[in-house]
Amino acid sequence: MPPERRSRTKPDRRPGVSLDRKSRTKPGRRAGAGPGGPPRKAAPSSQRKPPARPSAAAAAIAVAAEEERRLRQRNRLTLEEDKPAVERCLEELVFGDVEDNEDALLRRLQGSRVQVQEDSGDSEVENEAKDNFLFQKKPVWVDEEDENDEMVDMMSNRFRKDMMKNASESKLSKDKLQKRLKEEFQHAMGGVPAWAETSKRKTSSDGESEEDEDDLLQRTGNFISTSASLPKGILKVKNCLHANAERPTTARISSVQFHPCAQVVMVAARDNAVSLFQVDGKTNPKIQSIYLEKFPIFKACFSATGEEVLATSIHSKVLYVYDMLAGKLIPVHQVRGLKEKIVRSFEVSPDGSFLLINGVAGYLHLLSMKTKELIGSMKINGRVAASTFSSDSKKLYASSGDGEVYVWDVNSRKCLNRFVDEGSLYGLSIATSRNGQYVACGSNCGVVNIYNQDSCLQETNPKPVKAIMNLVTGVTSLSFNPTTEILAIASEEMKEAVRLVHLPSCTVFSNFPVIKKKTVSLVHTMDFSPRSGYFALGNEKGKALLYRLHHYSEF
Repeated sequence: MPPERRSRTKPDRRPGVSLDRKSRTKPGRRAGAGPGGPPRKAAPSSQRKPPARPSAAAAAIAVAAEEERRLRQRNRLTLEEDKPAVERCLEELVFGDVEDNEDALLRRLQGSRVQVQEDSGDSEVENEAKDNFLFQKKPVWVDEEDENDEMVDMMSNRFRKDMMKNASESKLSKDKLQKRLKEEFQHAMGGVPAWAETSKRKTSSDGESEEDEDDLLQRTGNFISTSASLPKGILKVKNCLHANAERPTTARISSVQFHPCAQVVMVAARDNAVSLFQVDGKTNPKIQSIYLEKFPIFKACFSATGEEVLATSIHSKVLYVYDMLAGKLIPVHQVRGLKEKIVRSFEVSPDGSFLLINGVAGYLHLLSMKTKELIGSMKINGRVAASTFSSDSKKLYASSGDGEVYVWDVNSRKCLNRFVDEGSLYGLSIATSRNGQYVACGSNCGVVNIYNQDSCLQETNPKPVKAIMNLVTGVTSLSFNPTTEILAIASEEMKEAVRLVHLPSCTVFSNFPVIKKKTVSLVHTMDFSPRSGYFALGNEKGKALLYRLHHYSEF
């Protein structure tokens, strides 16, 4: 207590006067007298308790604590002698000057937390509220422009505009847009692909991955093989906008083919025009149209490189070649040695070296694709119904009007084998798979026989692997998909006469061609895209129907 306050509170008393309040008596009352009885005797001095003194144990603890503090301070000073001046200055700025007592640092760091805990007068609810208040810090400021930047304008891009579900979604946050894109991707792929499922990814060590890579490099073959994930019965198909929607026509579609490298489809019709469209499944914008005067197109086809478009007519021997890079249309009026009056049906070899023209009276004419000159001719019995190259362009398959199939060697132009298509009176179509495994033959009775290519080369009477009997009219079109998982068969003699065959099981998908109550008309041509999973059909009403197939092993 300060001396000034002590002098005010304690009055000046004479020596010998007791300082105890009880020693003060009122006038007329003796000291030591009770309120109503004799005076009390003072307790002897021997019975009075002396004041409490610190015990020996407490003194020993205090000495030990002081000794420990001195030892820690000495050790700290020893360590600080080796520290540079910059480090010591930084510690003083961060932790403060706590040279005398390190416990002060702990007490300061605990701060108000210790004060709240020491306040034992508050209730438990109030203490809990104070604890929450201490740790719930609010931001210093909120920038409204950050929230505006998170919103994406859906109307500014035509692809994002198609993802809007209603007019109120003109702006979406980035999180919602990311979810919408994920939904669109899964819808287009028919679910989550196996490579996108993180739960199914195998975690392997670096040694195992190197061994797998070495094993991969030591083997050769077609690594994009048939997919075990393609189920039979029902195929996941999406009905897209017509491929030629930006250039509608009422003429019969004679040819539909996808570009071998780009996402482009070619549509040729009997209205003398060949059109190219960019395929996206939504708008399919037109790229270019080529008009050939007085030239109703019988067939149009890309070259193997995709740099040229070849077209023939129903009543002309002229072959038109359109150079897509130069933008020039080149007519081939006469081929030396070719005595055909009309040139209609033709095939281009997969390697881009040869052009095969189906002539009359059983003749097959082999031309150079580069110079358009005749290399040689081959002849079969009867008329040529259809022809195709093998996947390696070394062999040629020709179906005759007598129901026989001829196999030719392209280089030597010799017949390697000849066999009768089982159950066929006369053939109408033939196709080979791109992996070199199957040969499909379509006949007039609606039967499609699927043969193994090896048996077609070695056996005089090969047996088909499977006979597809789902059509009742002549099979005029056959097409394998790039992964040899699906075979498309169609007849132009009856409406809705198109089927997709599941090749691993040789069964027909039950949900095609009827998809979402939309059907197809007479189909004259069809094709699969090389890598994007699209399937196109050309019908008699001038529409190039476009579908998206979701089960491909490479998609």
